Amino acid sequence: MPSNTSSNKAVVPEAKGALDRFKYEVANELGVPLTDGYNGNLTSKQNGSVGGYMVKKMIEAQERQMSGSSQGGQQY
Repeated sequence: MPSNTSSNKAVVPEAKGALDRFKYEVANELGVPLTDGYNGNLTSKQNGSVGGYMVKKMIEAQERQMSGSSQGGQQY
């Protein structure tokens, strides 16, 4: 029987604020009307596009960092 506790916990709690800002930045770039609070009016596709693009940008930033390159924008 599954428990009612969420497994979605931050590994680095201090990064929560930065990740939230990043989420809204990505949503704005994609034209997704993400608001603070309830967003149940958004489709799964809209929400998924924000999360997917966040992951893509974080992987790109990590790859740049690992290659020693600092060109191409912000690092998260």
